Amino acid sequence: MRIEKIKYPVLVASKDFFNITGEIIGCPIIKNSKPGPLHIWMCTENTEGYIHCEKLTLLDLSIRGYKKTDRLPISEIMNVSDAIQGIFEYI
Repeated sequence: MRIEKIKYPVLVASKDFFNITGEIIGCPIIKNSKPGPLHIWMCTENTEGYIHCEKLTLLDLSIRGYKKTDRLPISEIMNVSDAIQGIFEYI
């Protein structure tokens, strides 16, 4: 997703039931980055780069313009979800 006044494309990490509020939780997708456990590579028709899972951000789309650009396969979404959950696990 491209969001007004945000330099990088953003992966929407929050679920649809949360997004209907007009707010999303997103992670930036940065092309010139390094791989790591929280930097997951993605490549689609329009977007390429590392999803920075540790940089979760709440964005209010009701006050910003945005454009949906791509979709990720469920297997890649699961990898991102696992990485994000891993940030908050205590065991």
